Amino acid sequence: MVEIKAPQFPESVADGTVATWHKSIGDRVKQDELLVDIETDKVVIEVVAPADGVVTQIFKKTGDIIKSLELLGTLESIDATVAAPSVAPKKEAAQTSKDSVITTDKATSPAARRLMDEKQLNPAQVEGSGKGGRVTKEDVVNHVDAGQAAQSAAPIGQSFSPAVHKSRSDVYADREERRVPMTRLRARVAERLMDAKQNTAMLTTFNEVNMKPVMEMRKNYKDAFEKAHGTKLGFMSFFVRASVEALKKFPEVNASIDGNDIVYHSFYDIGVAVSSDRGLVVPVIRNADRKSFAEVEQQVIAYGEKARAGKLTVDDLTGGTFTISNGGVFGSLLSTPILNPPQTAIIGLHKIQERPVAVNGQVVILPMMYLALSYDHRLIDGRDAVQFLVAIKELIEDPARLLLEI
Repeated sequence: MVEIKAPQFPESVADGTVATWHKSIGDRVKQDELLVDIETDKVVIEVVAPADGVVTQIFKKTGDIIKSLELLGTLESIDATVAAPSVAPKKEAAQTSKDSVITTDKATSPAARRLMDEKQLNPAQVEGSGKGGRVTKEDVVNHVDAGQAAQSAAPIGQSFSPAVHKSRSDVYADREERRVPMTRLRARVAERLMDAKQNTAMLTTFNEVNMKPVMEMRKNYKDAFEKAHGTKLGFMSFFVRASVEALKKFPEVNASIDGNDIVYHSFYDIGVAVSSDRGLVVPVIRNADRKSFAEVEQQVIAYGEKARAGKLTVDDLTGGTFTISNGGVFGSLLSTPILNPPQTAIIGLHKIQERPVAVNGQVVILPMMYLALSYDHRLIDGRDAVQFLVAIKELIEDPARLLLEI
């Protein structure tokens, strides 16, 4: 008998919730095959089979709360070298065909797997639009909507009479509601946001930055940069480096409050807010002051891919002394970002949009971006917050200063 246990959770994670069982009692599994997803406050952890065998018991069902190393179920171990008993060829062929359907595991996101389980869909029937054919939650929703539309369509040859009126009950017959429990990640995000609103003296200051110098630098060096480093030169590396230089000048913005103490950090771990199928997550670029533009871009891309694939780890999301949130990629023109406690500041980047701007007494059209800095007024004075944001503006508008560190 082989035990199936929950993983050892990090210190920052108290417990987890059984999100989805991918196998049932009686199913045969191979070693390292995915058995169950465990959802924590930060990430989804996949539990795989410790050996070849047959699932004999399941102690924790979907929705149950579990602790580190708690027993989830058991396997009856099977020696892979032992030949299967002989059966009639026709029956064996049918069973093989059946097994091949069951064990076919199309690449899917955790959110898509949960939704397919709720809708009792066969994964093989859902077409994936993600990278490498990966099935996303949106693909499942579109598949369900298409099926409902096909069922509601009138049969071929059925005539339509405008004189026929639906009764009130018919009009509201398709007004369905679906109630599902909030995921642990969404619940945790909601809890932290409410905590930030209620327990901090949060205030937001705004400025705008001319993005033309950075855009021209990218245009002039993008090909050489990609050839030299194997990655594209984006905007995020400029803002990460500008934030680090500004944090060096204003250490209070890089600090945190712990009770009645102020904790000043001598390192610069920059969180980058990323949207995923499961919600907003903030992976951390550690020691950002020691990373080159290329290293920052590579890590941002890697975090984005891991977030979409549901592969971010707790270590990826732990810590952070300052956060950058880029709502501009979704078209946001202006917003007030909410703090990510225990951090005391967060900067929001927005859409680059051409606007008429007065320069040396003349009106010119420039690509402008609004910047928003939300900060905890308990620690950061308004003057320091404004000067911090101006420092970032000046560095972005004269990017050569980032290389010279002035």
